[in-house]
Amino acid sequence: MIMLMSAEALVPSKHPIRGIKKLADAALARLSPTLDAMYAAGGRPSIAPERLLKAQLLIALYTVRSERQFCEQLAYNMLFRWFLDMDMAEEVFDHSTFSINRARLIEHEVAAEFFREVVRLARERRLMSDDHFSVDGTLIEAWASLKSFKKKDGDKSDKAGPPDDPGNPSVDFHGERRTNDTHESSTDPDAKLMRKSDGKEAKLSFSMHSLMENRNGLIVDLVVERATGTAERDVALDMLDSLGGSRSITLAADKGYDTRGFVAECHARNVVAHVAQNKSARRRSAIDARTTRHPGYAVSQRVRKRIEEIFGWMKTTGGMRKTRFIGTARTQLAAHFCGAAYNLLRMTKLKSTQTA
Repeated sequence: MIMLMSAEALVPSKHPIRGIKKLADAALARLSPTLDAMYAAGGRPSIAPERLLKAQLLIALYTVRSERQFCEQLAYNMLFRWFLDMDMAEEVFDHSTFSINRARLIEHEVAAEFFREVVRLARERRLMSDDHFSVDGTLIEAWASLKSFKKKDGDKSDKAGPPDDPGNPSVDFHGERRTNDTHESSTDPDAKLMRKSDGKEAKLSFSMHSLMENRNGLIVDLVVERATGTAERDVALDMLDSLGGSRSITLAADKGYDTRGFVAECHARNVVAHVAQNKSARRRSAIDARTTRHPGYAVSQRVRKRIEEIFGWMKTTGGMRKTRFIGTARTQLAAHFCGAAYNLLRMTKLKSTQTA
């Protein structure tokens, strides 16, 4: 039996992916000069960069666990082909295309530019607040085993003999004091040993930080850094600087940001720090009644918890619970695509709510 059917007819007219594709294409159109600069005028024809970027969105939106699996699904998933503007007879590109182009995307900061274009689209549609924000951080497990966390100046000679299993050797590190100052992962030197809270196990991790606007819970900025004890506050100040402007704004945060240094730096930037008070017996809160007496403080404390929805979506749906990449730069690349996918999905839902 021979049938004539387009992928366009197979995608439901009210499917959210239609709104996401429209917004993504608008952002990519603005990014065209940057994408043109990535490739030489001559040479062999390559996969369109727009197609690779949109493929990264699909990987996050549909929880595809790897680029290899995505290319496998692209052979039979008509929705994926429609989203990438491929016809049914077009040959699927190889999964190695992602790896080959990843260094190029990092060099030209394409993922960051694409994320910023999505943020600009949200601002143009008046979906973002310019005055009220929230900030928080979370840990992303690194693609490295604790067995790879070894002494920086350790003896690498083979005095102990060959390993019992070259692929997965037995390592006894019980009783050994291991810190980021003395040890380093041989798999991913950027990953740092960190634990989420007291009583939790320590893991090799990266820290991911999000700046959220409080009107609709959209991501304004997203940064991946090495996990340190002060990374949350340091990155938060950098993200505030990237906002620019001299107007007074509010910044909500949890009690981990309740330090005199951070609150003072916020005030120096004309930012009202709506930070949760740390009322433990060992310290005194830097936030007093001059801040907490205002009704806006209570509103900020209630709304800031929505940032956990962002981290929850990125880890469960977007696949960011444990990074699949080595190094801060590659993990940041994946985070920007995942954050852009979250914003596009959220913007589509907000638009459908407004028109309903």
